[in-house]
Amino acid sequence: MKKEEVKTPLIILTGPTAVGKTALSVKLAQKTGGEIISADSMQVYRHMDIGSAKIRPDEMRGVPHHLIDVLEPQEEFNVTVFQNMAKKAIGEIRSRGHIPILAGGTGFYIQAVLYDIDFTENAEETSVREALERTAEEKGAEYLHQMLKEVDPESAALIHANNIKRTVRALEYYMQTGQKISEHNEKERSRRSAYNACYFVLNDEREKIYERIDRRVDRMLSDGLVKEVQALKEMGCTRDLVSMQGLGYKEILGYLDGEYDLDRAVYLIKRDTRHFAKRQLTWFRRERDVIWLNRQDFPSEDAILSRMIAECEEREMLRERPAPQEEKARDGKERNG
Repeated sequence: MKKEEVKTPLIILTGPTAVGKTALSVKLAQKTGGEIISADSMQVYRHMDIGSAKIRPDEMRGVPHHLIDVLEPQEEFNVTVFQNMAKKAIGEIRSRGHIPILAGGTGFYIQAVLYDIDFTENAEETSVREALERTAEEKGAEYLHQMLKEVDPESAALIHANNIKRTVRALEYYMQTGQKISEHNEKERSRRSAYNACYFVLNDEREKIYERIDRRVDRMLSDGLVKEVQALKEMGCTRDLVSMQGLGYKEILGYLDGEYDLDRAVYLIKRDTRHFAKRQLTWFRRERDVIWLNRQDFPSEDAILSRMIAECEEREMLRERPAPQEEKARDGKERNG
C-alpha cells in the first residue's frame, strides 16, 4: 500500500489593509510555535517603514519574521522573486520544526506560493515588455490600462490603473500567448495546493475598515511619512521604481514634486487605500477553501484566535510542534529566576 504523502503545513492569514492582521499573526505564531513570512510587496524594502505600516521590532514579541527589510528600494521585486524567497523561508522554518505562517495582504503573492504557480512561460521575451513600457511612458498609465480592459477586463478590474508593472505583465502575457492572464491564473488556482494549508481571511464591516484606514494614514503623517519619502527621494528613488509605486509613497512624491498640496496628497492616499481594500476583498472572494473570520461574528480577538487554532488542529497541522513561544519565554524566565 502506497504511503500517503505528508504535506508541509502552512497557515495563511490575510485580509484587507488595516483590518488588524499583524497583531493577530503574532499572537497566532506565539500559540503555535510559528514563524511569520511577510506577504507584502512593500515591507520587503529597507528605509520604507512608515508608509508600508511595517511591524516594529517590539511588536514582533520575539517571533521570527521573514521577508522584511531584505532589499534596497532600488532593487527589483516581483511575484517570482517573492515566490522563491517565500519557498526558501518555508523550507528553513520547517527544518527547525516550526510552522510557517504567511501573513499579509498581497493576494497574488499568496496564491503564487499556495499553488506553486509557474511563471517561467516566455520569461526571456523582453521586447514586448519594453514596447509596452514605452507606451506607458509616452501615453500614460490610463491608456495602458484601457488597452488591458479591452482584451482582459477581468484582470483590469483587479489591477489599479497606476500599477503599470502588473498591467504590463498582463498585456505581455496576452500578446505572447493569445490567452488572458486571468484565465491562466484561474487554471493555476484550480490546481491542488502542495501544502496542508489553513487559509484565513480576516475581515470587518466596511465602515470600520475605512475608519481604520483614515486613522492609519493620519498616524503615518504624524509619524513622519513626508520625511521618510523625502529621504528616499534624496537617495535617488523616483516614481518609476517598483518600490515607489506603493500607496503613500507615490502620492507624497507628487506633493514633494509640487504637483499638489499636502491636503490633496493625504486625500489621495486615503481614497486609493480604500479602493485597494475593496480590490483585496474582491480577490479573496474568488479564492477557494478560505475560512472567513468576520470580526463582528466574534466577541473578542481571543475568540478569533481560538477558532484559528481549532481549524489548524482539525487539519492535524499542529502535531509534534515545538512548545509555543509564549510558553518558552515563560519557562526561560522561571529557570533564570
